[in-house]
Amino acid sequence: MPRPPGHGPGYEIKRQEIIDRSAALFAQKGYAATGIAEIGEVCELARGALYYYIGSKENLLVEIQNRVMRPLLQSARRIVALDDDPVFRLRMLSHSLLENILARLDHIWVYEHDYRNLRGANRARLLRQRREFETLVEGLLAEAMDAGQFRKMDPHLATLQFLNLHNHTYQWVKPGGQWDAAYLSAEYCATLISGFRSQDYDPEYLDGRMRDALARRETATPEPVASRDKPRTARRGSA
Repeated sequence: MPRPPGHGPGYEIKRQEIIDRSAALFAQKGYAATGIAEIGEVCELARGALYYYIGSKENLLVEIQNRVMRPLLQSARRIVALDDDPVFRLRMLSHSLLENILARLDHIWVYEHDYRNLRGANRARLLRQRREFETLVEGLLAEAMDAGQFRKMDPHLATLQFLNLHNHTYQWVKPGGQWDAAYLSAEYCATLISGFRSQDYDPEYLDGRMRDALARRETATPEPVASRDKPRTARRGSA
């Protein structure tokens, strides 16, 4: 939601703070089970002031979803467009995906569990974004098969394996723990590539190339958002 005319930078700073606090609250209680009064209490705002910043409760959910999908799609499009080995691009995409997950764990929890609460155009837009990301992953897998690096298999099933291995990380990973995005990506891809690769493909060079790419990259690692200390537990009816 863009800043309305006439509002200074302080308005946007406060609005971003509200989104952060709401994401933590939704991740703990669930979007549907959280009322406006609870959001106002966490954000230390009266109902009228809260609506002044967010417009509606659903707008908060849209903003949280956007914080997940926008940087992920931007990074994925850039990686896929590179003139490089498809397996190496898949390795880069794995790393980027995990960086985004670890940077915004509360947001990822809400993204995965509460997107069905979006309605109409908001839900349709999110589903298009999800399909685009899946299509980008599937395209890289198909390229690797065509290049003889991966054995021939159903690209859609291979995509589901890639996504399932990565997308559930948010449920158990600990912020600041022993496993960062670089380590997890290397381990995940070692597992995937060992199963996907053709007999003639040797993936030994990938880790060294990935280290070199990370050392050279111009974009910064996403800054982690502070999370609450309470452990997350799966909510009844969650996706």
